[in-house]
Amino acid sequence: MERLTAEDQIMLWGDELWPQEIGALAILDGTSLLDPTGRVRIEVVRQAMEARLHLVPRFRQILQVPCRGLGRPLWIDAPAFDLADHVGVLPLPDPAGEAQLLIATERLRSQRLDRSRPLWQMWFLPGLPGRQVGMFVKMHHAVADGIAGVATVGAFLDAVPHRPGAPTPTWTPRPAPSARDLFVDNVAGRVTDLADTFSTLTHPVTIARHLRVGWSAARVLSAGQPTPDTSLNRRVGAHRTLALIRGSLDQIRPVAHAHDATVNDMLLAATAGGLRELLRGRGEPIDDLTLPVYVPATLRQPQGRDRARGNLVAQMVVPLPIGESDPGRRLARIATETAARKAEPHASVGSVLRSRLVRRALLKVLDSHPVNVTSADIPGPRRPLYLAGARLLEVFPVLPLIANVSLGVGGLSYADQFNITVVADRDAYPDLDILVMGMWNELRALTTYASGTARHPS
Repeated sequence: MERLTAEDQIMLWGDELWPQEIGALAILDGTSLLDPTGRVRIEVVRQAMEARLHLVPRFRQILQVPCRGLGRPLWIDAPAFDLADHVGVLPLPDPAGEAQLLIATERLRSQRLDRSRPLWQMWFLPGLPGRQVGMFVKMHHAVADGIAGVATVGAFLDAVPHRPGAPTPTWTPRPAPSARDLFVDNVAGRVTDLADTFSTLTHPVTIARHLRVGWSAARVLSAGQPTPDTSLNRRVGAHRTLALIRGSLDQIRPVAHAHDATVNDMLLAATAGGLRELLRGRGEPIDDLTLPVYVPATLRQPQGRDRARGNLVAQMVVPLPIGESDPGRRLARIATETAARKAEPHASVGSVLRSRLVRRALLKVLDSHPVNVTSADIPGPRRPLYLAGARLLEVFPVLPLIANVSLGVGGLSYADQFNITVVADRDAYPDLDILVMGMWNELRALTTYASGTARHPS
């Protein structure tokens, strides 16, 4: 019986108001993917994916929420499954460019996933110049975190353009557990939890360590001190605006190393530079301003990440020195802050928020100390990959927003690229272009390439 973990279950909170779905926008070389008329050979894609579905069981499972007393939500096999319900085509209007691609992506992102079906979709968006094809894939955050999401989609990708076809394994859905099965499993789980609790009580050192880690994590989530009052502090609405920034790891890594920083620090520095320009453009004071930003920290070991499933993250809050005027000093301060926070003990968000009392207390703290920005640096494949023979040219992550977190900045490394997606609440960021230009200028200043080998943001 596959119950949701505490970490996975957290991703269902707030889902009715703010869909908690992670996504990725990719650009494919459509040379082999399109027929002479420009139509996507969708049947070829579906056939290639169907042969790999057994590698991703969640893509043929639905979420079941039992009645009270029968335990946590669980994954069960869908009684019926049709890949055509999840893999489709949405042609872009002619003539199509990146603006039209982003509008279509937002349209697809805003459509709610049907809880009666497996919680994922993949759309192909033909019509781009040069026979390129956009691809937008999304899945519910309860299925995967960022690293697990990359591994999940990676199950359908190849390192070579033409891989010999494999027979499609036969799939027969397993029957859903009965109410009696759920009750017995829930009781057994509670007995096990009680046994673990009593076992822990006999080891005071273990108790002290758990309390220290849990308190540290709860303190970090609360952002420590009240967030400065800015125009960024707005409740998130239903609509988003997306923007893309293209970069190169060959440019970013040397600069990061020269400042004892990481690629993630570079992403945060770019975000700080963008926010500085945005707030200055709005006429708001930025001298000595520091803004907190959520930064997830994976708890997964490096080995085995290509097979990661579900959610396993801790959450850090890193202060961004918006008031610092020098990009180099800004990066150095960010690197110092992230290093200090990484050195602290971390517990998964699920273990920290498992207690209802802790959740209520933390929500009260977050109401008075809101964080308005989230950022995520996701390591992706290091070499070019192919989907149904079509080369994956670029990939951009799409982060979810929730509550007062009205801005999400996601970076993803793929081959030699480092691509960034800015996801903003549409009403809170009517001037998103200023923030994006500020981010671009920050990266350009840090890399010190006067010629600008990274391409201009879109």
